[in-house]
Amino acid sequence: MESDYQHPLNFSITLGPVDTSSLVDKVEVKLIRFFLDNKLQPGDAIPKELDLSESLGVSRTVIREALLRLRMTGLIESRKKRGAVLANPDLIALLQKTIYPSMMDEHTLRDIFEMRLVMEIGMADLIFQRINPSDMKELQEIVKNEPEKSEKYLFEIDQEVRFHGKLYEITGNNTLKRFQQLLLPVFQYVNESGILKKKIKAKRYVSHQQLVNIIKSGTPEEFREAMRNHLENHFKRLF
Repeated sequence: MESDYQHPLNFSITLGPVDTSSLVDKVEVKLIRFFLDNKLQPGDAIPKELDLSESLGVSRTVIREALLRLRMTGLIESRKKRGAVLANPDLIALLQKTIYPSMMDEHTLRDIFEMRLVMEIGMADLIFQRINPSDMKELQEIVKNEPEKSEKYLFEIDQEVRFHGKLYEITGNNTLKRFQQLLLPVFQYVNESGILKKKIKAKRYVSHQQLVNIIKSGTPEEFREAMRNHLENHFKRLF
């Protein structure tokens, strides 16, 4: 006797996902693909709205909205007498528009400080390669008035900004320097929010003065380890 049982259909395979993206979303993706396929470079003009509208078969309103999105992300910009051209996107400026420390939860703040730790440990080679006598003199001036037992003091934003900002400057990497400046409001917020109330339990605390001494007569490997211990102290105050 033949069974009436039928295996249930796997609708995820049979039907597949529904494309819920809007028409503007699709046009935005197509425009980016067009730029890439045609190997456009910053400064190259892009087609006019009317030409794009006719080519893609959509209204100029849709094209205008898609182009507006690309302007907001820094991918295109308007030039006098040239119209829209491909731009060199300023990623730091784009991030700056979305940094609101008071809207970040503890996990996000932790992620940001972890990024800082990774960056400042990773800067060692650049610092040792590019530091000059003038930089060293300025670092020594910055740490000159640092308390002898600075591990007993809470995060001092002015001292942190001056010292660590100088390290970023020494790297000669403008994107790194701007990223550090981007995160300063986060550090300021953390300093003023009351998060830094936990007792300090650092076992191998390293001060700014000790970091400078290592830069002067140590190695990048020693600096990386010292910076790790220096920043770990801040982590313990936070979390």
